[in-house]
Parts: sequence; structure tokens; C-alpha cells
Amino acid sequence: MTAPNRNALWARAIVEELVRAGVDAVCVCPGSRSTPLTVALAEHDDVRVFSHLDERSAAFFALGRGKRTGEPTPVVSTSGTATANFHPAVMEANQARDPLLVLTADRPPELRDSGANQTVDQTKLYGDAVRHFRELPEPEADDRKLRSLRTSVCRAIGETTGANPGPVHLNVPFAKPLEPVEVPGDVPENFADGFPLAAEGRDGPYVSVHQNPTAPDAATLDALAGAVESADRGLVVAGPDDAHGLTADAAAELADATGFPVFADPLSDVRFGEHVPDTSVVGGYDGFLAADVPAPDVVVRFGASPTSKPLRNYLRDSGARQFLVDPAGGWREATFAASDLVVADPTETAYALAERVNRSAGDWADRVSSLEADYWDAVDRVERDALLEGDVVAAAAHDAPDSATIMVSNSMPVRDLDRFARPREAELTVLGNRGASGIDGITSTGLGAGSATDDPLVVLTGDLAYYHDSNGLLALDRCEVDATVVVVNNDGGGIFHMLPIEEFEPPFTEQFVTPHGLDFEPLGDVYGFEFARVDTLDDFRNAYRESVGSGGTQVVEVATDGEASHRERERLEAAVADDLND
Repeated sequence: MTAPNRNALWARAIVEELVRAGVDAVCVCPGSRSTPLTVALAEHDDVRVFSHLDERSAAFFALGRGKRTGEPTPVVSTSGTATANFHPAVMEANQARDPLLVLTADRPPELRDSGANQTVDQTKLYGDAVRHFRELPEPEADDRKLRSLRTSVCRAIGETTGANPGPVHLNVPFAKPLEPVEVPGDVPENFADGFPLAAEGRDGPYVSVHQNPTAPDAATLDALAGAVESADRGLVVAGPDDAHGLTADAAAELADATGFPVFADPLSDVRFGEHVPDTSVVGGYDGFLAADVPAPDVVVRFGASPTSKPLRNYLRDSGARQFLVDPAGGWREATFAASDLVVADPTETAYALAERVNRSAGDWADRVSSLEADYWDAVDRVERDALLEGDVVAAAAHDAPDSATIMVSNSMPVRDLDRFARPREAELTVLGNRGASGIDGITSTGLGAGSATDDPLVVLTGDLAYYHDSNGLLALDRCEVDATVVVVNNDGGGIFHMLPIEEFEPPFTEQFVTPHGLDFEPLGDVYGFEFARVDTLDDFRNAYRESVGSGGTQVVEVATDGEASHRERERLEAAVADDLND
């Protein structure tokens, strides 16, 4: 490797190792201190550079790619406050176990605590939210330092994946000159000849990190199999999951072998797919658990805590023996009612358990299947007095192409998807930011996911989340991503109608619902997309189907009354419960 100066040498080595470790795309934000990295990335033919003007949106875009691919997309920034804007995405990646590599350029160490412009303490900036932090050495044409650098980059990539995937932070100090100008003597002419391993690396990653799933041992499988075989009422729960979670095929085999129904969160890999017709996949639990449903006595749980509060409470109160299967040994069960923690790969566990048991579905499974069918029939029968936001979200899932990638926002959209989107024989990859469950970065996360696949992309979001990440819409053009964005606009925080604070007026409307009165249509002129506003379900379905079947980006805004929709939701819930209990 030849380089005009030590910074260029350093940055090129970093980029080489990223690419050799499998990185094929990176998000870069403009800035001076990160110049060596930006130039090295721009010069490399095997990496796609997504240019972002807003650091927060950039980090969520990279997060979305990680969610969709299971591999990290690095994000690069200059020093100073730019680095702090990555923090929300880092927090989400940490708690959702999504791979993310953050590369923050920095001033040289001697400028810290000196009043130097744009110099802040970036050491361990993200605290415990990262799996690994490393401040890289200052650039130098030195054999040992370069080998250390290459090793650090490969280890960082490896730490973002595996049993406990998540964010990693590398802080990269650079002293001027930052541009690729010749600095005589900075990189000796014979450096590569004298130290070829440091200068050129290996044929492939300098360090290959091998991640191997952990299968449960025989004793654990015996305990699981014994509990399953003796169960009168068994249940499999597939919660929200990451790229290393329970696969649909493994869930189907387990359900077939045990005879257990599978309560499948929409953010699992199980609610939708070709396995649905032949597997007892249950999606209506959020609505029918208010009926008289006997408690299970054994539960095998995969993934994070379910989105559904009724399901979480049902499991809490069941008294069942609950096995939590988690590859990282994490405790993702906030009711503290589970009895067993199985530290093993979810898919490996499901397959291994399926080989050890052979039960037929009994009366309990038949009861659950009947409730599932009756629930969806009841939902269809109840006439609507007002536009129900849940019907909009359900229609978006039902009418999405096979296959499609769907990004769903927090607050009401993900709850409505859980309650109203029935299992479907279609390859839908449904993603959400349920780690920290914020509404920031929703659009950017969706666009990042869409950039990593040829699937049609749908983003389901509310008006506040859409407003909060409107900067992210710039990626539509700059990153060449097409999408159908559905904005359920109830003019504020409609979810607060579900909380007791609704009874306190004031301050309920002004401080919680916070109506904004914004007209989102002009954003179409700013960012170059088509915009449609509808206020009926039929009009939405027509506009939505046209959008997902065409190219380009369309934003379909559905105007709703947040309070009326919640009252309708309550009326529907009561009517369905009465129907099921008759």
C-alpha cells in the first residue's frame, strides 16, 4: 500500500479491513475531521457510500440496514456534537441487538481539555450502550501499530454480530493534514517492502472472527422435552426478534412436533410466511385473551418481550413453567414470572427439541385454534362507526406485496399491527425499533432497511414520528430508495387516549396529545415524492395498492380523529369479547 501521508495510510487500512470483513456499504456524514476516512471510502470500488447530511438520520439508516441484513453498516462522522447525534440509534441497536459500527473521527489527544474548537470528550461516549469501545492509536507508519489497527477493526466487526449482536464504537483521532496531500517522510517509500503484513494485510480479513451458534446440551433438552411431553396446555411464544432469532421453519417444526400453538408477534419471523397454512400460527391473541382462555401450564418463549400487553399479563398470571430461550443469556421478561433461562441459539433449540418430542394437538390447541378463527370472524362482523386506525394498519399488511419489507413505528402503529394484522401466507419481513421503543428515526430506519433489499418497502408511521424524522426523507433521493410511506395522522399523540391522564383536562390536550396542525403535503415538493391524503378505508386501500404496485415514492396520509378511533377500538374490543364469550 502506498499513501501520501500517515492519515491516508491509516484510513485506507481501516477501509480495507472493513471490506475484507464483509462490509459493502457505509453511511458517511460530511465533516472535516473525518476527511481521511471519507476519502478512503470514496476511493474504494467495493463499498457503497450513502451520503447523509443529518447524523441522527444517518445512524438510523445504518441501523435499518443492520436490521434487514443481520450485518453492520458502519456510520462515519466528524468530531464534536455530530457524534452525540448517533446516540439514539446506538441505544436502539443496543437494546434491540442490531449490528452497528460507529466510527467517530476525533481531534488528536493533546487538544482535549484545551478549549480547542469542536473538541469534546468522545472517550466511551456511549457508555454501556456499546458491546465494545476502542480508541484507535494515532496514525503512524509503524509495523506493530498497523497490525494492531487491522486487528481492532476486524474484532469490532465481529463484536457487532454473534449471540449478542449490537453496536461497537471506534474513536479515530486524526491530526492535520487531513487531506491526501504529500507529506515527505510521513510514509517511508520502502515501508510496504519492509512490513508487508502491516501495510497490505492478508488475503481476506486480517483476523477472521468465527461466530458459532450454541446448541442446548443434553440435560437442558431433557428438561425441556420432559416438560413439553407432560404438558396438558402448552404454548410457544415467538416475540420480537433479531437476525439471530427463531426462524419460521424452526418454529413450524417445533409446533408440528409438540402440537403447541404459536403466538407470533408481528415483529417475529413467524407471523407471516409460507409456513402459515400448515402451522398453528396465532395472531389474534391481543384481542381474544380477554375471553375465557384457560392458562397454559408450559410455555417455551423465544425473542424479546411480546409487544402485546394482554399477552404479557396472561403469561404473568398463568402460573406456567416458562422457558426463556436466549442466545446471549439476557433476561428479556419484565414481569419476572419465567422459571427457566435457556442460554442457547433459538433455532438450534427449536430443531433439537422437535426431534425429541412427538405429541398431537389436544383439546387445548383446538380451543386456541377456534378462538383464533372466531376472533377474526368477529372483527370482520362488527360494523364500524368511525375510521379505525387499526383497520388501516391491517389493510397495509394484508395488501402488501408478497414479498415486502415493512417498517412499523412505535406508539399505536405497532400495537395495531399486533392486534389487527392476521397471519398471512406471504413473505413479509416486518421490522420495528422495539429495543428502546422511541419514535425517533422511524423513517430513516425503514429507508435503511429498504436500501438493503429489492423488496418493495412500506413504512407505517404516525404523524409525530413522521415529523420527528422528516430530515430522513432526504435519503429517498440521495440514497436512491423507493418507498410507500403510510402516515396515520391523528394530529398528535393519539396513544395517550389509552392512558388515565386522558381524564385530566387540562393539561391533557396541550401537553400530551400536543396537536400540531401541520400540513405535510409541502414535504413532497421539498423531497420530491408524490403525496395523497385520504380519510376513508376504501380510499386508503386504493391509494396504497396503487403505490406498492408502482415505482418511485408515495406518501399516503390517512387523516383520522385520534379520540374517535380509540373509542371505536374500545367498542370493537367489547363487541368482540361479547361475541367470543357467547
